[in-house]
Amino acid sequence: MRIEVRRTGGFAGIERHAEVDTSGLPDAPEWQALAEKVLATGQGTPPAGVPDGFSYEITVNGRTVYAADPRLTPEQRQLVTKVLKEGA
Repeated sequence: MRIEVRRTGGFAGIERHAEVDTSGLPDAPEWQALAEKVLATGQGTPPAGVPDGFSYEITVNGRTVYAADPRLTPEQRQLVTKVLKEGA
């Protein structure tokens, strides 16, 4: 499974992008379960954010959903954090 996160916005407006290929990872089933929850709760179009907040484009195997601070679900926040950390 390929998971890609693009974060834009924030005070400085610096874009950050990372991706993780979970095939072969020992915890791949956990990544997959988390990604499926994120796809189920994400929006099909970019939501309105808040000034200086981050916006996220999350793509899992070619399917993209959008989320924005401060309204990330716990699963969205967990996946974004993991991908930006692991895929750096």
